[in-house]
Amino acid sequence: MAPFFTQVVAVLAVASSTTSAVTFTIPSQAHTGNYKYAPVDPAPVGISFEFFAFPSYFTNVSATTQCLSNWKDLTGVWPPIRIGGTTQDRAQYDARTSAYVVYTVANAADAPSSLTFGSSFMTLASKYSGSVVVGLNRGKNNLQNTIDAAKAAVNGMSNLLAIELGNEPEYYPSNRQPIAGGTWNPSVDAASQNNWAVSVGSALNRRDIIQAGNSNDSPPKWGAAELIATQNATVKQYIHNYAHHNYPGGTIASLMSHSGISRNIHVFDADVAAALKEGKQYIFGETNSVSGGGAASVSPTFGAALWTMDYALRATYSNISRTYFHHGTVGNCQYCFWGRYSMGTPYYGAYIATAFMANAASLTALDDGNSNYAAYVAFDSAGVPLRALLYNSDYYSGSGTRSSQSFDLRGLAGSSVRAKRLAGDSAAARVDRGGKVTFGGQTFTDEDCKISGSEMFETIAASGGQATVSLKASEALLVYLK
Repeated sequence: MAPFFTQVVAVLAVASSTTSAVTFTIPSQAHTGNYKYAPVDPAPVGISFEFFAFPSYFTNVSATTQCLSNWKDLTGVWPPIRIGGTTQDRAQYDARTSAYVVYTVANAADAPSSLTFGSSFMTLASKYSGSVVVGLNRGKNNLQNTIDAAKAAVNGMSNLLAIELGNEPEYYPSNRQPIAGGTWNPSVDAASQNNWAVSVGSALNRRDIIQAGNSNDSPPKWGAAELIATQNATVKQYIHNYAHHNYPGGTIASLMSHSGISRNIHVFDADVAAALKEGKQYIFGETNSVSGGGAASVSPTFGAALWTMDYALRATYSNISRTYFHHGTVGNCQYCFWGRYSMGTPYYGAYIATAFMANAASLTALDDGNSNYAAYVAFDSAGVPLRALLYNSDYYSGSGTRSSQSFDLRGLAGSSVRAKRLAGDSAAARVDRGGKVTFGGQTFTDEDCKISGSEMFETIAASGGQATVSLKASEALLVYLK
């Protein structure tokens, strides 16, 4: 990390704005007032790596470990990772191979149509200091091969959190997966999932080991509530948690819209409730902005970074414990947070979300999710407010007048608070194309993901527990309350 410097920037109590101020009152204590509170996982923001590409990320991409370490420096916990995706259902375990993965492709930007992997794949995963979810093949309908792979994972990985049995099974028919021969629908898939969970769990002699669900279609169809309704106590003993995939898509403006993000997350309310009723966590096991590796016009932009930030926070607020942002083929991945040679703009959004939730026990949203303006507060284990995060999701394209929005904060303690701003040239800015994006005046360097530049704090004057701060369109502010 670059040497630490602090630059104090004076902020006027009243700033110019094109609209009237929005007002938010910060609770003095968690679980008070008319707010809903949600627990915060020690490391709620994680990464999903496409199965075949996982070894390359950790052996050929120098930024990977540093980018993950940056989050660990904030939270004290290495972020969780998940290894899976479409190619997990193309992968067969081969105990004889010493290679991480074996496959051939016509073009380095392609994903393989088939591959094998050996025990060294698990050895590499075991070296990661955080928790790991490993996705294994169900599509090929080779139960014994998957059990053999699962045993290699359990025996070789002390950091193993859970095992997935198949990825996005609703697509098995179109992918011509053998297990989906004949009739294939949510009820048939549920019976298959349940049978495999019992078979694999009993073979491993491990309870709480399966990450179930892993579909991408919007609930209620192919959802956790639908799956749970088919499960008896024998199946449930092997379930660690329930997971779903989610790729909202859209334009930059629709993606980063706070009200749009809130509506998207609400789609999963019934599934979350069903999982919590079983005493199990619900997670986004694979997610990102636009499916299929992302869209060049949307996924690498600052707007996508702001979406990443708000989406991670709104998911946590909705009792979605962890959010694993997917990373696909190295060198052919529009939504990736980092690559071999350049940083991805969305990493900035994930970083500020992690900074906001670091060491928090709970959080709440002060807004109702129906406007473009968001406000969150995180609390420590004693219920004391740690930080607030403000977000102006008005879209700024980079041309014309950039509007601003005043946020009136109430319930502040002391005569001032400090803040760090997440700012970009526009919602369309891309750091890999020379666009300027900073968090607290700092950037992340290409290739190695190290923090560069002088850290800049703004000082916000408060009077009578109140302060007003201005955010430009497509901008966010992290306010430190203690």
